[in-house]
Amino acid sequence: MEKKIRVLVAKPGLDGHDRGAKVIAASLTDAGMEVIYTGLHQTPEKIVRTAIEEDVDVIGLSVLSGAHMSIFPKVMELLKKEKKTDILLTGGGIIPAEDMEELQKLGVGRLFGPGTQSKDVAEYIIEWHKNRK
Repeated sequence: MEKKIRVLVAKPGLDGHDRGAKVIAASLTDAGMEVIYTGLHQTPEKIVRTAIEEDVDVIGLSVLSGAHMSIFPKVMELLKKEKKTDILLTGGGIIPAEDMEELQKLGVGRLFGPGTQSKDVAEYIIEWHKNRK
């Protein structure tokens, strides 16, 4: 039996709106993934530490606070420092297209904005997982 894709869903920073993160977490579970939800107000350090401890394949960040240009690069930096560049960093929130492009240049995976169908997120992760083997 193939190992389930393990996904850490996290809400970094001071943003207290987690409904979208919970919807995505449930959708990924329904798609057959194993999901660990960290809850609100996580630091990049705690997110990366938890991702390593839980041996996840994917980290999904939900950022609605406007801090995406500091949080995503910090998590990428910590993953590189820990030599865990095989973990996909993806996520979503209120992120302008030009910022999405800039983050993807840093190695962040596809990012999703408001109105994204949760099945699109699941399909992206499944496709990424297939292609990395």
